[in-house]
Amino acid sequence: MAKNAAATADAGDEVVHDFSPLLLVHRSGRLERPLAMPPVPPGHDAATGVVSKDVSLSPFSFVRLYRPPETGAGAGKKLPVLVYFHGGGFVIGSAASAAYHRCLNDLTAACAAVAVSVDYRLAPEHLLPAAYEDSLAALKWVLSAADPWLAERADLSRIFLAGDSAGGNICHHLTMHHDFRGAAGRLKGIVLIHPWFWGKEPIGEEPRPGRAEGVEQKGLWEFVCPDAVDGADDPRMNPTVEGAPGLENLACEKVMVCVAEGDFLRWRGRAYADAAARARGPEPAVELFESEGVGHVFYLYEPATEKARELLQRIVAFVRAE
Repeated sequence: MAKNAAATADAGDEVVHDFSPLLLVHRSGRLERPLAMPPVPPGHDAATGVVSKDVSLSPFSFVRLYRPPETGAGAGKKLPVLVYFHGGGFVIGSAASAAYHRCLNDLTAACAAVAVSVDYRLAPEHLLPAAYEDSLAALKWVLSAADPWLAERADLSRIFLAGDSAGGNICHHLTMHHDFRGAAGRLKGIVLIHPWFWGKEPIGEEPRPGRAEGVEQKGLWEFVCPDAVDGADDPRMNPTVEGAPGLENLACEKVMVCVAEGDFLRWRGRAYADAAARARGPEPAVELFESEGVGHVFYLYEPATEKARELLQRIVAFVRAE
């Protein structure tokens, strides 16, 4: 009996889906998220003077708001709004994690903007489109200026969406959403940082058949989005595939795409920037910025490095430019 019980326990602990280092799913239903970070509370950031707070939007989602210090010539003026969507393959990540909290404090101070970091439901507990739906609801909440910080300080004619990896994918999805068609004046720009796009056919120097840095991209996408049309060529994952909605429909005034030389997703980011430039024409230009000698979302883990500061300053310049 004891041997049978042990065998049953061993079988239940078998890994049936291995998307390490992001997620491991055991036959028993147990989930492991090796890269998950413990949450940190909002409040006053001594390094930047930024103040933050959490606002619940539903029983399963919240946003973390950031307000820069009121100093200098800009004190009391309406500020641009930066809405940020974290990455993590739709399976890990949180607006409350230490890395994103540090990043948003830095971005808020450097951009002199009101920032909104969006927390959304994760797979596999909540499969897509849950993350898209939560992100859309958060953006509409921002546009409503329901919170006093937004009502008092936010210039809703200067809303920027930004996100890394899966968060970059979310930015694209929202900017293409039919609720924002014709609303280019409401969304000033988007910043896609190392965005997670993929496809059935490898491009550039992508690995073949599609396994990179330990994460099977095609398999992870179809796991978090089981109703994907044509698998990895679903337009939500492959926005440049033939038949996908044209990028001339992006409901924003300008586009910035950031890639990293050592990132296996860089080819998709470059292809997206090229396609957006062709679709939208020369004015306004689509900005493509590549960080040399670094990998995927490096700036989250090494925020004090020269390359991270360079990326931050390029994003700041994009947000501040008229």
